[in-house]
Amino acid sequence: MKFAKRLVLTAAALAAVTAGTLSGASADQAAAVSQPVRGGVDVPDALKVPDGNRLTGVFAATGVQTYTCTDGAWKLLEPAATLSVKGDRHHRPVALHSRGPVWVSTVDGSAVNAAAVATSPRTGTIPELLLKSTATRGAGVFADVSYIQRLATEGGVAPTAACTGTDQVSVPYSAVYTFYKPVA
Repeated sequence: MKFAKRLVLTAAALAAVTAGTLSGASADQAAAVSQPVRGGVDVPDALKVPDGNRLTGVFAATGVQTYTCTDGAWKLLEPAATLSVKGDRHHRPVALHSRGPVWVSTVDGSAVNAAAVATSPRTGTIPELLLKSTATRGAGVFADVSYIQRLATEGGVAPTAACTGTDQVSVPYSAVYTFYKPVA
């Protein structure tokens, strides 16, 4: 029952975000998505992107980390976040982040899947990550992405209390995601 309810709520949220994006996305906003933006975010050495890649996008993310009870302990089930261009004071959504992990542009439909290759723990929040692309789709903002960094994380930490059954909990988090492509 909980899964079905969450599925319906997630579908409704995605539909609302997509509808809002389609009606509110302008050509200027779409152009802003594909332009590099320097975020001024400190990057730990362990999360540096290899030479031969260039920064192509910086996005602010807000969402949740959803945990499920497995053998009496909280285990990450999935993230769910909305990304906007860092610095956009209206926080217009330009991408969605979900299980995979995958990022899908709500402006042009392009997508990137990735896997973590390095982590940098932070006290009181989920760790920062360096992720390497495993697949891309489409010709838009996420086409040919090679690396992604999850930086400036806040919140999202699993509860420390024991759990029972198939309980689930979603914990709010925010982060800055940076996207890189190979130098042409």
